Amino acid sequence: MTAEAVRLTEVTRYGAYACLSVPPKLRLSVLGAAVPQLAERLRLQNEFEPGDNHPPDAIAFLCRVRATPADIADENLLAAEAIVHIASAAADRVGKFCDGLARLLGPEITLRFLTGVVRPRKYTGNAMHNFAYARRVSQRPGAVMPNAFLIPIRKTASWWEKDWMERHTYFLPRYDESGHMLNQGHAFAAAAGITCLMRRTYWNLAEPAPEEAYDFITYFECANKDIPRFHEVCAALRDIAKNPEWIFVQEGPTWQGRRVATWAGLFE
Repeated sequence: MTAEAVRLTEVTRYGAYACLSVPPKLRLSVLGAAVPQLAERLRLQNEFEPGDNHPPDAIAFLCRVRATPADIADENLLAAEAIVHIASAAADRVGKFCDGLARLLGPEITLRFLTGVVRPRKYTGNAMHNFAYARRVSQRPGAVMPNAFLIPIRKTASWWEKDWMERHTYFLPRYDESGHMLNQGHAFAAAAGITCLMRRTYWNLAEPAPEEAYDFITYFECANKDIPRFHEVCAALRDIAKNPEWIFVQEGPTWQGRRVATWAGLFE
């Protein structure tokens, strides 16, 4: 007789980033769109004042600071002037907001939706949880951590050809026979950000993602003093001598924004 104790991997949360490009002549009409009323009808809580942690049904407003191109050309993200984030355990709530936003703004506004899901962690046992997540930063008010960074990524076909056990090894340091560390792996390379960067990752619903889609949408928030630390962590992850996993990574643009409290704040 065998046990039937397979851990579930069902989706626990759905998320979307709505990336907006607004022609100057339409800014006034977009400013007056009934987006706050739409959010209120769907009972979305503003992440600018998140309470103890991420609101269960959330909305956030991000105003562009700059965007930097990378491996994958994504002109709609690169040119986005604003991003609205929506998240909920209910897929229909996220879908209704996205559909409603598109109707309110109309066809003259360029909208690019980056969507994904949250599932239970795959490779995280107790020891890794205690290392990487036990002291993680929860979401703080926008006035405390005003900076936002969004980086979508895609893993190469070679990555997905590996079985899950081999993929797992890239998250850990590697050692030679004498115990000398050969490279840090993902976990050590990113360790400097654990206590100062709020991080969120959405997975594509399919694994691997369909062609032209992203496998992961990564997102970070931090205080002004920790912006250099964010760039330090990114540089360490991209250094294949430290983190060989990045051999198999293709990045979309890095979009940097500033958290604002309202829809109107995106266009002031």
